[in-house]
Amino acid sequence: MIDKQALLHAFHFRHACKTFDPARKIPDDDFRLILEAGRLSPSSFGFEPWRFLVVQDVALREKLRAVSWGAQGQFPTASHVIAVLARKEDMRPGSDYTENFMRDVQKLSDEAIARRHRFYPQFMETDFRLQEPRALFDWSCRQAYIALANMMTAAALIDIDSCPIEGFNEANAEAVLHEAGLLEDGRFGLAVMVAFGYRVNPQPVKTRQAMEQVVRWA
Repeated sequence: MIDKQALLHAFHFRHACKTFDPARKIPDDDFRLILEAGRLSPSSFGFEPWRFLVVQDVALREKLRAVSWGAQGQFPTASHVIAVLARKEDMRPGSDYTENFMRDVQKLSDEAIARRHRFYPQFMETDFRLQEPRALFDWSCRQAYIALANMMTAAALIDIDSCPIEGFNEANAEAVLHEAGLLEDGRFGLAVMVAFGYRVNPQPVKTRQAMEQVVRWA
């Protein structure tokens, strides 16, 4: 078991690494652990609205870098890059994806599926008002960010650096991925990207607000 100090060390170790050592590659077993942390992450209703696209093709990385101002130092030097995709219309109540997921992945009983059929549309339409396509996609992205955080934490626990990347033009980056046939005809959009590798520069001092500034008890 990981002790408390080891866990805190991982959070202090993790920072947004801007430049990696291009000569060092993450061992396959270690990167598999990072992916497994993403795969095992929680999601709303357990529907896993994500896809982890590992971008190792140099030409594809360069096309993405050209439209990503926040990836200029990371993409050429990172050992591994993941484009975290999020589902769009697949998340509608009654879609083939959600129906098959409940039966084939979650192995829900007919009774449990019937209950979902009652409250999932209410959640979508009334509770969170996710009728608009952008609202629905943003909801999927929020689930994807849970997986993103877990992958970065898993990496930090085994002394692997990472950098989450939102600094890109969404339309242009998605056009690159669409041209490569990686968005499945618009079923996915790009939520965020993340680079992994090993630092070459010293970690900057971590700055955070004090505990009493970010925590309130009610």
